[in-house]
Amino acid sequence: MEGVLENSRSSKELIGGRDEELEGNDSILRFVETFLRLLTIGLCVTALVIMVKSSQQNEYGSVSYTDLGAFRYLVHANGICAGYSLFSVVIVALPRVSTMPRAWAFFLLDQMLTYLILAAGAASVEVLYLSEKGNTATTWSSACSSFGSFCHKVIASTAITFVAVFCYLLLSLISSYKLFTKFDAPVVSNPGRQGC
Repeated sequence: MEGVLENSRSSKELIGGRDEELEGNDSILRFVETFLRLLTIGLCVTALVIMVKSSQQNEYGSVSYTDLGAFRYLVHANGICAGYSLFSVVIVALPRVSTMPRAWAFFLLDQMLTYLILAAGAASVEVLYLSEKGNTATTWSSACSSFGSFCHKVIASTAITFVAVFCYLLLSLISSYKLFTKFDAPVVSNPGRQGC
């Protein structure tokens, strides 16, 4: 058994898993991760505030973000992501030994929130497209020609959201790197199914 462990350690060293290298990368990685999580707080809050303040009233009527479900979803998704980033930046910034449950939790949560904010941004882009171009098949005319100020604010909020999506994508890559380079895959043994 000891020979197997030595072979496992030496193969990890050949792959680049030496402890000294990982410790040097950990401080840089923790700094980048902390910075990205702080950045996403600012981006998500900014996108949320711009969207909440986007409303317009003129001779054609009034429009607000609350009138469209995709924009309400974008506000809620940005709020959830900002809250998660605030919570996670506190945990990441403190130097602690990484444990497997903590690494899995960050990996799964980063993945889920990346998809959440990506879906919110995509839904908003679809509604923006219809607001800008209209849909002649359903006789839905362009709304942005009448409510230009509203559309500009919504475009700004959605663009900021996609910058946050990019940051969450990088955070997902970092959390997956931290999980899959530090911990081996669990060994599953089933004595009843030999030879499969």
